[in-house]
Amino acid sequence: MLPGSGIVAAELSVYLWAFYYSLADGSGMLLSRYTQECIEVGVDEVGRGCLAGPVVAAAVVLPDSFCLPSLNDSKQLKEQERIELAKAIRAQAIAYAIAEASVEEIDRYNILQATFLAMHRALDELFARLSPPPDLILVDGNRFKPYPFVAHRCIVKGDSQYASIAAASILAKVYRDNLMKSLAQQFPEYGWESNVGYPTSAHKRAIAQYGMTPWHRKSFKVRLPSNAEG
Repeated sequence: MLPGSGIVAAELSVYLWAFYYSLADGSGMLLSRYTQECIEVGVDEVGRGCLAGPVVAAAVVLPDSFCLPSLNDSKQLKEQERIELAKAIRAQAIAYAIAEASVEEIDRYNILQATFLAMHRALDELFARLSPPPDLILVDGNRFKPYPFVAHRCIVKGDSQYASIAAASILAKVYRDNLMKSLAQQFPEYGWESNVGYPTSAHKRAIAQYGMTPWHRKSFKVRLPSNAEG
């Protein structure tokens, strides 16, 4: 797969469910909806801080009642937990879409605008497939490019508060991790099978020693070790 852009996954299915997740102390807590008055779509991204690979966004619409233990922000979950939860989300969501903005788009527009682009692509695909469309977009974080004719709410740490955002964070993370692990087979020097493109010391040493690949973000300024062996 060459660096590219656009929709990479979208499916629909219908079930009824309510969302729960387990806290570190083992207690259960409902991941509440923002409102009961409308159809909500949660949106989140992954990969903004990486040195390599696309930025990926997911959009998810969930039914009202489904019991799913351990649903949480993807960053708080172990890899195998994310994989299992992603399977359940894909199988049971009313609608979901996963999209990306390419390395070239990140370098051309900057990472923030590329993130908005990936989010809008995911929303475009989801809205095209779902009728009636969602009334409210819930976005993790504090910035978003308004989507035409649909209200949105930016929620800091929303992926640890609302089920649809948590689900989106998991789908985006699992998709992107799988992509970077696949690319690691073509570029084994960079350790993408473990760092998935993030700026670890080993990753930066590899860039210093071997140079950048077509999947590296040329616009990102990173201090590389002066000695590739250091």
